[in-house]
Amino acid sequence: MILEPRIFAQFPELAAGQSSRHGGVSPAPYHSLNLGKSTDDAPANVLENRRRFCAALDFRPEQMAWSKQVHGDQVRLASEPGGSEGFDALVTNIPGILLAVSVADCTPILVYDPKQHAVAAIHAGWRGTVQSIVSKTLSFMEKSFGTRGEDCFAYIGACIDACSFEVGDEVAAAFTEPFKQFDGARGKFYVDLKKANAAQLLAFGIPASQIEISPYCTVQYQADFFSHRKDGGITGRGMGVIGLH
Repeated sequence: MILEPRIFAQFPELAAGQSSRHGGVSPAPYHSLNLGKSTDDAPANVLENRRRFCAALDFRPEQMAWSKQVHGDQVRLASEPGGSEGFDALVTNIPGILLAVSVADCTPILVYDPKQHAVAAIHAGWRGTVQSIVSKTLSFMEKSFGTRGEDCFAYIGACIDACSFEVGDEVAAAFTEPFKQFDGARGKFYVDLKKANAAQLLAFGIPASQIEISPYCTVQYQADFFSHRKDGGITGRGMGVIGLH
């Protein structure tokens, strides 16, 4: 049901993970742990799936803080649980709040600053990545909590990998060389969202040894993760979540 990052295992006060698509009650094409309310799945199924998912982390759904995501670069300081709109990253230093971002190919990034007891959950599709949402979230944490890069630990979750993320010229033009490759045989560019977001973590000063990158691709492992691209847009939603007990 949950991929729990090894990088956070040393922190018993922390709950963090990314959902798989297993362990829920939803029927196809949302089978089975669909956590997304914006789908055509029955609301009762989504509520039960969220209950199960949160319970596995010793939280309740009503403790979640979330936002309707817009593929932008805005960061929300979550001082209490509940929803909002227009934010693709959330931060808090308040125990008992489970920050949640929704994903189905986009990249979830989770950050923990154990010195300042602050956490962040970031949703980074290609637009958010280009707009440097990870860098902006870390700067927000620095201003809000005094966060320093060397103190942070981060997890880059399962998303669409470069091997599957074929893009057109317009998207390719938004990325610089280390983060895109041209496949001459196919005549297409491929973008590496994990590498691009890892670069933003490193630039803030987070040591590479304190960053974990999931080996899973949501497209290649579509049996285990929801993939908007692989499923033709009719699919469920997973979550990346982080919170302090």
